[in-house]
Amino acid sequence: MRMGIDLGGTKIEAAALDAEGRVVDRQRTPTPGDYDSLLEAIGGLVRELEARTQPMPRLGVCHPGSISPQTGLIRNANSVWLNGRDLHADLERALKRPVRMANDANCLALSEATDGAGAGFGVVFAAILGTGCGGGVVVDGRLLEGRNGMAAEWGHNPLPWARPEEYPGQACWCGRIGCLETWISGPGLEGDFARATGRKLRAPEIQALSDNGDAQAAAALDRHADRTARALAHLCHIIDPDVIVLGGGASNLPGLAEGLTDRIRPYAFSDVFDTPVRRAVHGDSSGVRGAAWLWPPD
Repeated sequence: MRMGIDLGGTKIEAAALDAEGRVVDRQRTPTPGDYDSLLEAIGGLVRELEARTQPMPRLGVCHPGSISPQTGLIRNANSVWLNGRDLHADLERALKRPVRMANDANCLALSEATDGAGAGFGVVFAAILGTGCGGGVVVDGRLLEGRNGMAAEWGHNPLPWARPEEYPGQACWCGRIGCLETWISGPGLEGDFARATGRKLRAPEIQALSDNGDAQAAAALDRHADRTARALAHLCHIIDPDVIVLGGGASNLPGLAEGLTDRIRPYAFSDVFDTPVRRAVHGDSSGVRGAAWLWPPD
């Protein structure tokens, strides 16, 4: 058995998986707002889960941001109090065992490539379309993290083929302007709708309006799908994956995943484009499952 831990913005989840990837038990707790309390909360989850199952020396952690290969410190996390911390070393010291770590998008990719929507494909690109926008790549079952630890960080690329009304775009928390995260994340859709209509609504409310015939809501969803298609076409020009898997709340917008292959095709620099786009099979559990799969089966 192995354990995965998912450090989310609002909750921490721990899950015990057996050798076939079945979740045997799970436990959740709210995410505290400071570093020392986070370490204590993770330790408590590990002890409780092991008391209910068995000792699990193989522990993987799914975290926001990424780890600098130069310093070993967390960087680029939107939970900014994690940045500059040596979370890996601190967890190994607190839990008294080796820990493997990867960011949330990489864990999504690994989970879905192992036994989800990307199972059986050689090159899997997984995209998180949620509060932010992240990505991960798995090649023949192995995560591609890159020399600088930033492979597939497509959320902080600019929107491809920006139209006059889209330029220069909105300021991103990373300090740049016009990042994909400001366009195709859930808040990106909501911000675009608010700028176009003066109404501040959540993504599910925009979808409900569109379902009831609201033309402005339908137009916002169409813009969002087109921008997502442009972003994915740009990505496909670089790695040409065998399958694209979508996770995160915005990936559940009705018709988005199903229509993206056709939407990408006009932007693809190829005479053929038939890459399937699928929703993540494991949904919200992909992070914790991917963290556990950082330890391969014996």
